[in-house]
Amino acid sequence: MDLAEIWRVMRRRWYVLLPGLLLTAALTTAVHLLIPVEYQSQSTVTLLNSSKATEAFDGNPFLSTQASLTGMADGLARNLNSDGARADLKALGVTGKHEVKIADNAQGPFMWLTVTGTDPAAVLKSDELLAGYADKRLKEFQTQQSVAPEAMIRMATIVPPQKPEAQTKTRIQYIVMVGALGLVLSLVAVFFVEARRRTPRGKNRRTPAGTPATDTPAPAPAAATPGAADETMALRTVGPSGAGSP
Repeated sequence: MDLAEIWRVMRRRWYVLLPGLLLTAALTTAVHLLIPVEYQSQSTVTLLNSSKATEAFDGNPFLSTQASLTGMADGLARNLNSDGARADLKALGVTGKHEVKIADNAQGPFMWLTVTGTDPAAVLKSDELLAGYADKRLKEFQTQQSVAPEAMIRMATIVPPQKPEAQTKTRIQYIVMVGALGLVLSLVAVFFVEARRRTPRGKNRRTPAGTPATDTPAPAPAAATPGAADETMALRTVGPSGAGSP
């Protein structure tokens, strides 16, 4: 079946195709309206060595980096993603979903603080609250270990919370999936109806009970009896006048 034949079938069975396309359009519109657009804001922070540890570098913390800072960043990220931290952040007014992790391909103790939600203003505010809470938790960890203030690891903001950006990838994927599925099912229904209509009407019709089959072979003619054969031979040998033929 070529494209021209497919087009002819679709035109003949438009009354099947049209309702399917209308239903598909309604479903895609419903998905577009029911799945809200999500917005995401992200900030980047880093952990800096203590002021005491940077004395040898004239107080410049960016010249004094240690592997222990990356380990501390990993531990802090795990704590900020815990259920206890989620409860604390919710009490502070953080809405949506938040995630804290070490920045991809980072060459130091850099952390990403990300908040995702449906309200852009609330997302931006929540990301700011998350950054402040992260700094607070870092100080609490060290206070619990009786670390002197001059020896405490510090946190600095590299990239402040950014303007929330719409995340439409997920919604577009759902819309495309629903639209493609609806189109495929509509075409399947069209060709199913076409195949049923092309089936001969009497092909599968059953013969009523008591009706003799039409394809029963006719009985063979009965063989001639010996008497009839002799009589025929006699008529051929006797002429019209009753005398035998010469």
